[in-house]
Amino acid sequence: MEQAQIEIRVLDSLAQIAGRDWDACACPEAADGGRPLDPFTTHRFLLALEQSGSVGRGTGWQPQYLAAYQDGVLIACAPLFAKSHSQGEYIFDHNWAHAYEGAGGRYYPKLQIAVPFTPATGRRFLVRPGYEGIGHSALVQGAVQLAADNRLSSLHVTFCTEAEAQIGEEMGLMSRATQQYHWLNDGYRDFEDFLAALSSRKRKTLRKERRAAQDFGGEISCYTGADIRAEHWDAFWAFYQDTGSRKWGTPYLTRQFFDIAHELMAEDMLLVLAERDGRPIAGALNFIGRETLFGRYWGCIEHHPFLHFELCYYQAIERAIAMGLSRVEAGAQGEHKLARGYLPTQTHSLHWIGDPGFADAVRRYLEAERAAVEEEIEILTDYGPFRKAQVEEQE
Repeated sequence: MEQAQIEIRVLDSLAQIAGRDWDACACPEAADGGRPLDPFTTHRFLLALEQSGSVGRGTGWQPQYLAAYQDGVLIACAPLFAKSHSQGEYIFDHNWAHAYEGAGGRYYPKLQIAVPFTPATGRRFLVRPGYEGIGHSALVQGAVQLAADNRLSSLHVTFCTEAEAQIGEEMGLMSRATQQYHWLNDGYRDFEDFLAALSSRKRKTLRKERRAAQDFGGEISCYTGADIRAEHWDAFWAFYQDTGSRKWGTPYLTRQFFDIAHELMAEDMLLVLAERDGRPIAGALNFIGRETLFGRYWGCIEHHPFLHFELCYYQAIERAIAMGLSRVEAGAQGEHKLARGYLPTQTHSLHWIGDPGFADAVRRYLEAERAAVEEEIEILTDYGPFRKAQVEEQE
């Protein structure tokens, strides 16, 4: 029997795809009423980015959602964006852009399959169960063809899963290895049980930091779902603006994003606030996945020693244990996470470069980089806070 033809569509708004159809590809595991593996490729999260103006005109992230249909049924999709810069990606290619443009090429615009401003590992080729082979092929070929037809320099797929990296490499894309710091739940009963797995010196240091952090004259509270109120978002917006202005110049997300996200996905968010006399002075926003707590944003209007570590790392560990989650991903970068129980973990991306000569140079660079990353992960793991036997067990 002749196989039905695959139709590839490029859509500039997620409103053109019904939420149930997109999520049938993005998070089929949530069909049982449970949580998705991660909320970042769900229809509701991406729609919040779009409706709030965090992506779209003037942001450098122009939606070009890729959708593959068979017999009128959406069988695969991907959060694809046309990029006019390399900001908000966290697997950076600035040096590639400088080299290519220095040689007379035009690097931007480029195509990016990613979740904007979100360095969290997850599926990027979103395929309805039962269509895995044809779905992956349609998305990869469709994205590469789109880049080639428009004479764009490159296509990038960032923070994909290891399995997707292998699939993409088999289909001719170049794979890249980078690293983050993740906390892994080794069946801990509570935070004290986690501390018992650390070396004596590190255990004392963490307890000392927590005591100092909690001595800011107030209390720390966790909110999710209906417990998060409008005034909490007002306070957190001030925190987020402060962090954004220091790190990126201007915040990536708009104020409206938090209101829309609250309406669409309040149950997916965990907001940790340090409050004194009923007034928040610092906060950390996490997103809740099926197995993972994702730390995303932090900010404050007062500086207190170690409060950042308490809200972003230690509170996340406590909540992950209480919720029975297997890991915490605390975002990009930060070797300071190592001493606090977050171990180096390899992350993945895929890349297509249109210019053959430049592609060959990038390929050689990636081979050398991969060896360096693997060596660095091995060395840093040895410097971790766990007792030696504990590290060997986790490996």
